[in-house]
Amino acid sequence: MKKTIVLFSTLALISLSSVAQNKDTKKTDVKQPTDKAQVVTAPVATPQTAATAAPAQNPDLSIKFNQEEHNFGNVPEGPSVSYDFEFKNIGKVPIIFSDVHGSCGCTVPTWPKEPILPGKTSKIAVTYSTQGRQGQINKTVTVTSNVGTKILKISGNVDKADPAATPTDTKQPAH
Repeated sequence: MKKTIVLFSTLALISLSSVAQNKDTKKTDVKQPTDKAQVVTAPVATPQTAATAAPAQNPDLSIKFNQEEHNFGNVPEGPSVSYDFEFKNIGKVPIIFSDVHGSCGCTVPTWPKEPILPGKTSKIAVTYSTQGRQGQINKTVTVTSNVGTKILKISGNVDKADPAATPTDTKQPAH
């Protein structure tokens, strides 16, 4: 217990002394403007902020999806279902996808890896595995590109497979 108290006390003293030194340094390093001109400082991009910053809004970058949501309706359990989300580059700069991923492992998108030139069309194919997944389908696909981030949605209902259609063990007993 005594060691813990001594440790915390030491840490507190070190923290206080470093804060006091920083305040003294700031007071001597800061120069106040002498005239009435405004001082404007631009934010400095650090590796952390540059990596997480949203892409700048550029009117030359634009994508138009024919449809952003698709309802499969009622589908049987077992086979996978797919839908192609078609889009067109309506901007003046090529579109480059950096990542496209489904909200879970049962939703698998396939997207173009090459840049989509202005005026060209392409598609993002989304496949949903219905095997063992009865009930409502409500999944998303997050599309990240130099245009920004877009969310595509799929929905529907998976009907329980007919037990008569489910394969059973067909091994014959050895004679």
